This record gives sequence, structure tokens and C-alpha cells, in this order.
Amino acid sequence: MKRLNVLDNTLRDGSYAVDFSFTAADTATICKALERAGVHYIEVGHGGGLGATAKGLHPAAASDEEYLRAARSALTSSHFGMFCIPGVAHVDDVDLAADHGMNFIRIGTDVTKVAESRPFLMRAKQRGLFATANLMKSYAVPPKQFAEAAAQSASFGADVVYLVDSAGSMFPEDVLEYLDALRQRTQVMFGFHGHDNLGMAVYNSLFSADHGSSFVDGSLQGLGRSAGNAATELLAAALDKRGYETGIDVLRLIKARDECACPLLGQPVFSALDVVCGYSGFHTNFLPKVLDAAAEYDMDPARLIIELCEIDRLSVSDEALRRVTSRMREAAMANQTATATAAPAGVAARAGR
Repeated sequence: MKRLNVLDNTLRDGSYAVDFSFTAADTATICKALERAGVHYIEVGHGGGLGATAKGLHPAAASDEEYLRAARSALTSSHFGMFCIPGVAHVDDVDLAADHGMNFIRIGTDVTKVAESRPFLMRAKQRGLFATANLMKSYAVPPKQFAEAAAQSASFGADVVYLVDSAGSMFPEDVLEYLDALRQRTQVMFGFHGHDNLGMAVYNSLFSADHGSSFVDGSLQGLGRSAGNAATELLAAALDKRGYETGIDVLRLIKARDECACPLLGQPVFSALDVVCGYSGFHTNFLPKVLDAAAEYDMDPARLIIELCEIDRLSVSDEALRRVTSRMREAAMANQTATATAAPAGVAARAGR
């Protein structure tokens, strides 16, 4: 399987859509849920990045330091980072972030203003941070000029250079043209950040992955500035179905959205089972029958759908439903038995020490 990094920026880009109201507690809650789902890169903080609140762009519900402390306290294995726009942030803000244990930083400049990123990228590398150069409004210049900007960013120390579709205006053929130009100019790793104004964010992210991206971005429910980003739960499901190894458990990610994000972000645009149906190839005409069986046997309907589709995607026969529910019940009982028998052994081991 092809390895790909999915970076979730719900808590950063998504803050534009909730009037910068994410609190430090919200940050900790969503960070924990994303980590449990297997998301390895999590971006937090003000939508405008480090220093935005101090600059007076729009006060957020918490300070940079409070967001950093919340992420640091919540995460045990996932990396967390912040956005940084030269002119909004000062170079010293990089030190502030590094001092709070931040793992990565994303330096964002308009594609024509790459020179402004140099002191920030250099400081980030001095402080041992993984650094990306996000070339905002990439489409505003020809592909060759974008490639030159990418090469310049790499010379300043960027580990990854991002093609950024800030307006959600690009099509796959545009993405390919820019990535081809980049590859002809530099071998730096690259990523893709897409907005969904034309409904292309997930598709363009997949297309970018198919053509060598090391990173793609998403946010829960696609929450972000303007029409939003690629929805992380849709992106993760599509990538898994396409054969990419992201480390993300799609069902846990959907659960994270429903349990942790939806109470803060509002009613989801699409349901969890809609995603599962697309992920597994399940026709919703059979959904009432499956929901009845799930309720009768106290089963997760999402996992029941996935199991059924491994047998037949054309129909849901009574026989298939009996077989699958029986197998799932047996597996659940075996798991309960294993858990029950493991507990006394653990107690005995502790008593013998």
C-alpha cells in the first residue's frame, strides 16, 4: 500500500467558520478524538496563524499559548502544529511555538511573496521543527513560476511545499500541470491543500496523491474558510478505498466527528452511514432492513454494512444477514470472554509482585 499523510486542520482553518470560537478545551477534546482515529498531523490555533489575535485581526477564544498547551496536554503520539504568516507573525513566534513542544509549522505566503518566508523557515529549522511552505493562491501564477517559488522555499529549508488552491478553483488537469512543473524543477516533497468552492476538494486531493503528494489536508465536515476544505472523513474513506495507507480508522474518524465535532460545529452535512455506504458500496435501498437487524442484535450498523458488502453488493438476503449477524455476535462474545479471562490474570500478576 502507498503511504500518505493526512493533515487535519479543523481546529485552524475551521476556526473561520465558527467565528474563531474554538476554546482551549475544544482543542484538547478534538485533538484527542483525532488521535484516537489515527490522524497523525493536527493543526491548531487561530485561522490566521501565530500572532493573529495579538495583531488584532480577530480575537480568538484562546491565545496562541493556550492552544499550544491544550494540544500538548491532549496528545501522546500525534504531531501538532500551527500556521504562520509572515507579517502577521514575528520570527519570535516560532520560538514561542517550539518552546511549547510544537512539532511542525506551516509558513504561508502568497505565491509571489516567498522571500518573506526565509527567516521563518530558517528559524523553524534551527529549532528542529518540521516545516512546510504553503504557497497560497498558487493558481495566480503560471506553473513554472509556482515551481520556481517551490524551489526557492526548499532552498530556505522547507521540508514540504504545498500547492494551495485557496479559491477552490482548480481542476485535476490544473493540479497535474502545476505538479509536473514542480517535479521538473525540484525534488522537494509536496502536499495539496484544496478548498471546495466547486466541489473538487476531495477529488483534487486524491489526484494529487496519485501524482506523488506526501501530504493532503482536510477538516471535519470540510469546515474552513469560504466553502471549506476537503472533509477529512470523506478524504480518509476515499484514500483507504483507493489503496492508500494513512493510519486512519475511518469509522473512528466518523465517530469523532459525530461525538466531538458536531456538538460544536452543528448538524453534519452528510450522515455517518452515507459515508459508510459510499466506502463499502452499499445501496441505501437496503438500509431499513440493516438498521432493523442492527437494533435487534445491538450491533453497529456501519460495521454490519461493511461485513455484508464483503458477501454481496447487489442485495441483502435474509440468509446473508443471518450469517453476518451470527458471525458478528460470535466475535463479540469471544472478545468479551477473552477480556473477562484476562482480568484475573492481570490481578494475579500484580498480586505476585
